Amino acid sequence: MVKGLYIHIPFCHQICFYCDFNKVYFKDQPVDAYIDSVGKELALWKEQGALDHPLETIFLGGGTPTSLTPVQLEKLLAHIHRYVPMAANLEWTSEANPDELTQDKMQVLFDGGVNRLSMGVQSFDEDLLKRLGRTHSNSDVTRAVNAARKVGFKNLSFDLMYGLPGQTMQQWDDTLERAFAFDMPHFSAYSLIIEPKTVFYNLMTKGKLNTVTEDLEADMYDKLMNEMDKRGLKQYEISNFARPGHESRHNLLYWDNVEYIGVGAGAHGYVDGIRYSNAGPLKKYMSPLDAGERPILSTHQVPLHEKMEEEMFLGLRKTGGVSLSHFQIKFQKPIQDVYGDILKKEIAKGNLEVASDFVRLTRKGRFVGNEVFEQFLLA
Repeated sequence: MVKGLYIHIPFCHQICFYCDFNKVYFKDQPVDAYIDSVGKELALWKEQGALDHPLETIFLGGGTPTSLTPVQLEKLLAHIHRYVPMAANLEWTSEANPDELTQDKMQVLFDGGVNRLSMGVQSFDEDLLKRLGRTHSNSDVTRAVNAARKVGFKNLSFDLMYGLPGQTMQQWDDTLERAFAFDMPHFSAYSLIIEPKTVFYNLMTKGKLNTVTEDLEADMYDKLMNEMDKRGLKQYEISNFARPGHESRHNLLYWDNVEYIGVGAGAHGYVDGIRYSNAGPLKKYMSPLDAGERPILSTHQVPLHEKMEEEMFLGLRKTGGVSLSHFQIKFQKPIQDVYGDILKKEIAKGNLEVASDFVRLTRKGRFVGNEVFEQFLLA
């Protein structure tokens, strides 16, 4: 059963140099028509019956949802309220850029039911921010946080990045110290991954990107975990830390391998055992919806062996790990029958451990998580 909804807003006023998400420059785009197309897609899901029960989470991502004007945001939220039944304890998140997060926009979001903001801060070193293609300043972050709290937002999160081109450990220390001064209940912190079709990728292929060493990146991650722990921010996933009760419930749906609807250009979803992706280009997304059809680019009926793979490599991202009893109930066989040899090998390496009913990454294993996850691919 579907528990969450992701809505993709592909518009940006500035394209960051590391970003490979589906996005377009805001200027001269059919933004209002796009918002109506999102409403049409939600209506089709409603007709199909996937929205016949209250959802637990909604997530507005991008791109940049806060690139929209207050009027456009109001229109988007109205479409969501029209078609989406919501649980009483709904978690409704919007991603946000600090320099775009005006008081008017925050008021529209808060009044419209959004109760969690995830701010793309990335770094408090303004030189590094420019090198990332970011447009906000440290003062924008301070203003946005103060204004958000004044409007009524209590559930706030910062996105941070480390392993950035030319970044030193001192710069990472300074960013963490400045971030902690805001007393956030949640942080996400990601190491830079250089993806194809990005500015950074093009620079790297030309030998013009000053990337950090693997050892320095590992030291930054170690520092991150230590400093979060000191401040009572529990690591509940490889890259996420929260005070108790402030974990991102929407992202936990992904890691718990639960079904969710993805709406918008280039969005992905998982419904009725089928993973699907929408067309990315705006015209290819909007045209089918004008004709009353879903804008599907691809679908994949997930076979049993892939469901078990996903259960492992998604679930092991959580520091709590994968429940042995839940695995057996879900797949009608003990986890040892499927992955016994792999578990023994990774436990012997010190990357995994079994604690009570759970198999989970050790602290050592978190540094090589992707290598561990690959072991659970059956094909």
